[in-house]
Amino acid sequence: MAGRTAGTGSTTSPVCAAAEESPEAELLWGEPVSPDQLTAAEQGYERCGAAERLLWERLSVFEGAFGREAVREVCASGTLPAGEIQAVLDRLAPLALLPVDDLFDGEDGAPRYWMPHPMRAVGARRLTERGDRWAVVLHHRRWCVKLARQAADWWQSGRQIDARNLALRELPDLAAAMDPTTAPLSPRAEAGTSVEIAISLWFLWVACGRVAEGRTRLRHALSLHSGPPPARALWLAAYLELESGRPEDADPLLAQGWAAAVRDGDDRCLGMLAHLRGATALFQGRTRAAATEFREALALMEEHPEFGPSRELCWVALALALSRTDPEAAQEALDQAVLDTAARRAWTGRDLWADAWAHHARAELLAWDGERERAAEHARRALRAHLSLGAAVGAACAAELLAQMRVMVGRMTSAAHLLGAADLLRASVFEESYCPAEYCATSRDRSETLLRRLLDDRELRRAYEEGARLGLFALAGEE
Repeated sequence: MAGRTAGTGSTTSPVCAAAEESPEAELLWGEPVSPDQLTAAEQGYERCGAAERLLWERLSVFEGAFGREAVREVCASGTLPAGEIQAVLDRLAPLALLPVDDLFDGEDGAPRYWMPHPMRAVGARRLTERGDRWAVVLHHRRWCVKLARQAADWWQSGRQIDARNLALRELPDLAAAMDPTTAPLSPRAEAGTSVEIAISLWFLWVACGRVAEGRTRLRHALSLHSGPPPARALWLAAYLELESGRPEDADPLLAQGWAAAVRDGDDRCLGMLAHLRGATALFQGRTRAAATEFREALALMEEHPEFGPSRELCWVALALALSRTDPEAAQEALDQAVLDTAARRAWTGRDLWADAWAHHARAELLAWDGERERAAEHARRALRAHLSLGAAVGAACAAELLAQMRVMVGRMTSAAHLLGAADLLRASVFEESYCPAEYCATSRDRSETLLRRLLDDRELRRAYEEGARLGLFALAGEE
């Protein structure tokens, strides 16, 4: 069967050609599949040999695209040895799979495939009839655990863009594994696996702009988890409440998480919780308490944490907490972050998330010193860095800080454009009740106060609308 390459839109397969929606079509995995498509898929299955049929069936557990290593890990067994998987896959691919070009920079050129829904439906039915479905699903879930851990390790080791890209590309399969109700036997039997995957993907939820999704998936998995929640699950739950604009809901989870970390002997988690307590205090405008918590977090953290926020990020957070009340101490914290950065990069690579917030802190300090143009440039760098990660919270905050810098040099229209684009971003990501952090709201209030003195309501509204139309990516490119 001739394949379709992702992104080309061209389809030549007879089965895919039968994809024209008909009155008899049924929805499978959210897409219409006609009886003709299913018949063509069945005929293709019947023409396969025994090994190809077995692999066809097992590949039906994949929700998205997959590579050869994934096929070996999920589909190999005594009746289909790992050493034979490659040859069987090569024979099956032209008959039942479409090639997919979804590699990201730095990956080798190993082929990847996707199984069209008609083929998947036939494979899933045959797999169930054979009685092998639950065993293969368990293999798939174990592979998802390994995949999530790999993404988390990449994040910690400085491959942060790769970690995000890997997690996003494999999210269809990871999402299925994070749902305990899809597990064999009972949901509670696999809830621990679902929670573990959600925790491993903490960076995707917190640092890469998928707060609402992470919160929903973690809450669902925890609702079916038997026994006390792990300390890191409570840490992540608290973090997601904070990033959702609900610090009051984060506080009790922080207390529970601290008790759980002490109970479990998870000393590493204590440092993560102290950092999060500082972030919560900073969100609420309690800068002195925030600074105290960040210092405690630094005392508890390892030199190179194997999970969670880095020491560099913690130093930058301390600088942010001090930037408007004690700029000299804030600069010292930033200097220490640079020292930690040099050590980290020699060991693990860059922390792009910390870099983004470091630019934000430098912009605050330069504005304090009256260096407005340099402050604006660092605010713009912060905005671009957050956008590159997909971090909505950081991007909106940086946009409002940059707007403040624009106002200070008389670029009122540019400032209003940034505020309008930040509003659109928040509205598209968060609930209507979302309230930004106190330090973000302060920048916003300062800018709007000055804008309203110089622009009437109609002019300001038009500028906001134009900024929303342009978007933050375009505005971040303006000098």
